[in-house]
Amino acid sequence: MAAIIDYGEFGFGSKDEVLDKARRYWNPGKTQFWTDSGVPLVIDRREGYFLYDMSGSRLIDVHLNGGTYNLGHRNPSVVAAVRDAMDRFDIGNHHFPALARTALAEALVTSGPPGMSKVVYASGGGEAVDIALKSARHATGKRKIVSIVKAYHGHTGLALATGDDRFAELFLSGQPADFPHVPFNDLEAMELALRGGDVAAVIMETIPATYGFPLPDPGYLEAVFALCRRYDALYIADEVQTGLMRTGELWAITKHGIAPDILVTGKGLSGGVYPIAAVLLSERAAGWLTEDGFGHISSFGGAELGCVAALAALRLTDQPETRTQVHYLADRIGRGLAAIRSAYPDWLVGIRQNGVVIGLEFNHPEGAKAVMRRLYENGVWAIFSTLDPSVLQFKPGILVDPRLADEILDRTETAVALSRNDVAVPA
Repeated sequence: MAAIIDYGEFGFGSKDEVLDKARRYWNPGKTQFWTDSGVPLVIDRREGYFLYDMSGSRLIDVHLNGGTYNLGHRNPSVVAAVRDAMDRFDIGNHHFPALARTALAEALVTSGPPGMSKVVYASGGGEAVDIALKSARHATGKRKIVSIVKAYHGHTGLALATGDDRFAELFLSGQPADFPHVPFNDLEAMELALRGGDVAAVIMETIPATYGFPLPDPGYLEAVFALCRRYDALYIADEVQTGLMRTGELWAITKHGIAPDILVTGKGLSGGVYPIAAVLLSERAAGWLTEDGFGHISSFGGAELGCVAALAALRLTDQPETRTQVHYLADRIGRGLAAIRSAYPDWLVGIRQNGVVIGLEFNHPEGAKAVMRRLYENGVWAIFSTLDPSVLQFKPGILVDPRLADEILDRTETAVALSRNDVAVPA
């Protein structure tokens, strides 16, 4: 059958054809999950903070794929930078010093927390976490890595072991002895894990995203950092989702006065245009780069076109006006959400917020799924937290303008009201 919708190198006759072929050739489980959830989304055009389904319906994106689209979809400045770069650059050769790779490394070290010295590149966040863990093991001569119960740091080898067993056991990779998990905000458990002096590093998202953005208790992260110093363990800040101005500062960890030994960034670093992630290392953590610079090799890590996209994204993100905009948005949206909560206090029972990192807690074990479906029907795309589906991840972009912020709030209030009637709310 001739394609009704022609995309140049490929075409499809209908949205149903795409869904059928996605089940057949791509991922049957995930495709069927979204269809069953009432979200048969096939993204076609995308621009700014808007997504357009193949059917033509418009969605405001407050999922942002974990912050990948902090600056919006196809941000004009990032797209222009990559287009211009394609006249000279391609992926590049990972073995050699490179123009864009070196320029981005300098920019990241300069803008990073105090004490950062070197940058290692990856093609995605999971690989970057693997690099961070390997670097900590080399620096300390120890193997053990401590992470948080229901953490999420990616799906690659070492990163998988730091996260929830749901993803590890599927591939017969249950929690190894060298990767103990401790509850979030439990300092006693953390010290118990560290006091043997055999831990290479503690890795934590500054605000655990896939767990529903539970906020650290006052002083908790600072106390964990102090424990790391006491027991000679490195502190790894996973800022893949919480970094790049989402909390109103370029790196969320600096709001706690912490200079980590290692910082991991990705997603939004790409500008949403070209995959790239990076690991910022202190001088101690970077020792292997001098001992054996071939110790980690990634053909696509630090691809030069990706570095150009990242430089453009970093420049836009780290402007004073962007920081001011995030603080303004956080206040405006926070007040709007508080008003919605006051109207439905038995349903929207909690708001977890730091800047525009926001989790909405509902009074049902899978309440966020019901809200997600109603939001989708009402023109907003947000996603439930995988490891706590009572919490909706609600992440407006850092450049959202006031009128769009108000539209998001209006549509959210409607979805909250409708979803309350979809489930049995506990008394």
